[in-house]
Amino acid sequence: MLSVVDIHKMYEGKSLLRGISFDVHKGETICLLGHSGSGKSTLLRIIAGIEQADHGNVFWDGGNISDIPIHKRNFGLMFQDYALFPHKNVFENVAFGLRMLNFPLSQIKERVNEELSKVKMLQFANRSVAELSGGEQQRVALARALAAQPKLLMLDEPLGALDKTLRGQLIKEIRALLHETEIPAIYVTHDQEEAFTIGDQLALLHDGEISQFGTPKSIYQNPKNSWIARFLGLNNIIGGEVISINPIIVKTRIGEFSVTSNVNENLLINQSVEILIRPNAVAENKPPNNHFIGRIVDSVFLGQGFHIIVESNLMNLEFDVSSEYFIGQDIDFSIDPDLILLFPIN
Repeated sequence: MLSVVDIHKMYEGKSLLRGISFDVHKGETICLLGHSGSGKSTLLRIIAGIEQADHGNVFWDGGNISDIPIHKRNFGLMFQDYALFPHKNVFENVAFGLRMLNFPLSQIKERVNEELSKVKMLQFANRSVAELSGGEQQRVALARALAAQPKLLMLDEPLGALDKTLRGQLIKEIRALLHETEIPAIYVTHDQEEAFTIGDQLALLHDGEISQFGTPKSIYQNPKNSWIARFLGLNNIIGGEVISINPIIVKTRIGEFSVTSNVNENLLINQSVEILIRPNAVAENKPPNNHFIGRIVDSVFLGQGFHIIVESNLMNLEFDVSSEYFIGQDIDFSIDPDLILLFPIN
């Protein structure tokens, strides 16, 4: 439905976006995920028609819409600050866009009530938006964005101002609504949990480029580099050098580890690399190699098991394990070689 092709944008003399390209299919939600300042919101504004790209084009259903003004694109927008009219009640806020589009009064009432029902706000129709909580205001903003039945829905950090519990509840409701309406959507966030919950596909933005694009599962299981791994909270990353090619063995400050997954055929002896040891990599069946000695510095029970922090040679590693360990214990840990990823250092 939507194709973003080779978008470039300069900001204050610096390259903010460089060669951004991706597609959004019918009923699909794409999450733009990245740190603040990575260009996520600017990219969204270019797609919406609020800003112009320095280079590149935006296509809708095969037609170039790069020069089409924002009010003719029929894209819905939802922002973190809600952008509601404080002097209007809930019904009038949702109806505003429909009135601007000259919908008949009977259709406006029917559409507004329908959208307020979807977001569980129909009983608040006559309430002033100034009297609503942040979560209630966000529901109204979502109903307003959906009321005109947009071809594409764009959400820019919509839950950023809410507390974690309310964010968790609303993100599930937004996911369900998007699946129900089958409206393609672009969701901007810096929060990995939000992105993994709502995104069918993720586009990770870093240094003005899409560092990796794919499903949440594929990116989490196979991050392309150590920056992406750290961004996803996978912090068991250790520098080392290749000391064997067949099999691949990497020498690190805490020990030598064989690696059997994502192995690069062009590796060289003595090449500098980084390895990522996954948090579930502690092996119960004790493979013959891949050992390191570590001291337990913290252990937290999480219901299904324990989250432990292990200190080894002045660095901390974190693991999720089923066995209970105690603070101060020195343990000989075995690591599953299939749960180690290798990243060459360029």
